[in-house]
Amino acid sequence: MRGNPDSMTLLRPKDAAEAVRLFAKSPQALPLAGGTDLMVLWNAGLLNRRTVLDLSRLREWTKISRKPGSLLLGSLVTHATLRDHPFVKTRFPLLSAACAEIGGVAIQNRGTIGGNLGNASPAGDTFPALAVYEAHLHLIGPDGRRLVPLLDFFAGVKKTTIGPAELIEAVELPDLRKRPARQFFRKVGTRAASALSKTVAAGLLWLDGGGRVEELRFALGSMATTVRRLKAAEQYVWGKPLDAATVDQACALLAEDVSPIDDVRSTAAYRLRVSQNMLRAFLTGRTQ
Repeated sequence: MRGNPDSMTLLRPKDAAEAVRLFAKSPQALPLAGGTDLMVLWNAGLLNRRTVLDLSRLREWTKISRKPGSLLLGSLVTHATLRDHPFVKTRFPLLSAACAEIGGVAIQNRGTIGGNLGNASPAGDTFPALAVYEAHLHLIGPDGRRLVPLLDFFAGVKKTTIGPAELIEAVELPDLRKRPARQFFRKVGTRAASALSKTVAAGLLWLDGGGRVEELRFALGSMATTVRRLKAAEQYVWGKPLDAATVDQACALLAEDVSPIDDVRSTAAYRLRVSQNMLRAFLTGRTQ
């Protein structure tokens, strides 16, 4: 390892108020949650002479709690906790499924929901699930607290709209108005664990008594600079029966909301075709 701890400054706030004060005084500090990304930088020697804001003492941020009409996830809740939490598995199963696909068990035990969001990777496995659940982020900073819709939080590859000295305090998931007729999560990668997604998808579908679409929510990761909801397809299928023509057009419209690229993990053409196949399987009920 090339990390030199003697060259670093470590800040260890005991509560949220102190964390904000210290961060405001050292705005270039790197927030440390689970450390699954920062330790890679440490190993490469890229944290030498840097300041790190260690959030591990903020125990209130490790809790999951109910609010009227929503579930509040502290930003330091681990992927393993979300994977196994009975209420999350029952009410928000796509998030639980996504957390079970993040890296291996060691990563799931250390990595946190807030750290995952702050890292803002286009391939974040939890992001499509959070997008279809229409999550909001609770941010805290020198000017107080604010609530930001998930899709307004991301600004590009590894970029967010978080302000100076702001921290992610919690993630809020509003209760679904009723149980979906279908739910879907799938990660396509080179292997099951410790691999970044070629594409990752989450979907919710509500149907009326006649089989027409009341609402569709479908989101994709690794298909653009940030997670994307398929707005064109979602709007097109509203009120329609899911016959062959409707499904074909919805899959064609998927391309309007994404911009996949060629990279070392996959090609744009492969990503687009696989994502269309996942949407088709979901809409036709052939996801098993």
